[in-house]
Amino acid sequence: MAWARLMRVSRQLSEKVEDALKRGDLPPLAWYDALHEIAAAGEAGIRPFLLIDRMLLVQYNVSRLLARLEGEGLIEKLEVPGDGRGQTVRITEAGRDLRRRMWAVYGQAIDGLVGRKLGTADLETLARLLGKLRDPPVD
Repeated sequence: MAWARLMRVSRQLSEKVEDALKRGDLPPLAWYDALHEIAAAGEAGIRPFLLIDRMLLVQYNVSRLLARLEGEGLIEKLEVPGDGRGQTVRITEAGRDLRRRMWAVYGQAIDGLVGRKLGTADLETLARLLGKLRDPPVD
């Protein structure tokens, strides 16, 4: 019962966030997720294979997403010195701007869907319980 409820709520919340982004004429949540993780990597950028492990959303085709972000000028690819085939990706100023605009909508959606419905103690309990399910677990 808990598993089914977790899956349903996760799907519903994601769909509602996607709807909010769409109403704001913004790209899908996967774009924000990728831009967030790329920005968090700093100026050195991040290798695409590492990005897959860090993304919040299931993303089966990260290379296609990265190509789209690059085509929109939101990220840039950098060669890895000494690795002829290796690349890192780094966020551009346009990517930072889009990420800020998306967060304005995304953050408001999170607050409305979760923050206003659960008190501080409930949020801490939820975070702690979900942390136990992570691999590896987090406190």
